[in-house]
Amino acid sequence: MSDQSNNPKFRHGKEVDLIPPKLLYAMGALVLSALAITSYAVVTDREPMAQPAPSNVVASRMLSVDSPDGRAVTLRDEKGDLIAEMENGGFIAVIYSGLSQVRHVARLPMDLPIRLERYGNGRLVVRDPETGWSVELTSFGENKNTFERLLPE
Repeated sequence: MSDQSNNPKFRHGKEVDLIPPKLLYAMGALVLSALAITSYAVVTDREPMAQPAPSNVVASRMLSVDSPDGRAVTLRDEKGDLIAEMENGGFIAVIYSGLSQVRHVARLPMDLPIRLERYGNGRLVVRDPETGWSVELTSFGENKNTFERLLPE
């Protein structure tokens, strides 16, 4: 006895397409429009917009982060002294997850420190000196306060 659910069904007759042709044309037009706008900006040397104003680093700290289970987080300073142990690392664990992906691709160990930086214009950034990866924490609202407390006043 054969199981019909494992066999694919082929279209026969006048079945309706799952994606209407008009929608496919609209998606194609959207892609071409984005390509045209980007090409125009490059060809005319249009200045980039919506970038943070240049500013100097006013406070920074090297941190080692460890999260063996993806939830609990241990933070240490550059000397190896314990800063914090959190059973539920929350936002710090999320940032650690992104960092671990980048370091995995670069084939780098996770025990190398990261730099937490505060700029004069209020920006807060986590930067990986080994890969160049960075995250603008200011974009994450209240979650940035978690990192802000780790910097010296």
